[in-house]
Amino acid sequence: MNIAIWVVQVLLAFAFGGAGFMKLTLPYAKVKERMAWAGDFSPNIVKAIGGIELLGAIGLIVPALTGILPELTPIAAVGLVITMIGAAFAHFRRNEIPMMMPSLVLGVLAAFVAYGRFVAVPL
Repeated sequence: MNIAIWVVQVLLAFAFGGAGFMKLTLPYAKVKERMAWAGDFSPNIVKAIGGIELLGAIGLIVPALTGILPELTPIAAVGLVITMIGAAFAHFRRNEIPMMMPSLVLGVLAAFVAYGRFVAVPL
């Protein structure tokens, strides 16, 4: 079980790290070109979402790997679950039902990590 949780943690860290880095570094106009939903939010909100995703990615790996405050890993996973609920809601509001699926899948995987690190195999 521990190996499965680690695999999911690493995959989520890559996904959220890449998405967050992109939102933080690309100009707002480029982000809007790639992600239509970004037009519904101000540039600062999009950057904040990117920051949350990047911090969540770091939180999934660094505390667990270093053993320094490892209880932050499941907390980061819960934060990413909440972020993905917001993302799914934003897609629902825009009537982008197929685009909700990646958000829901990432949210479920983050919930798996949260459960795994809080209950099944705590660090």
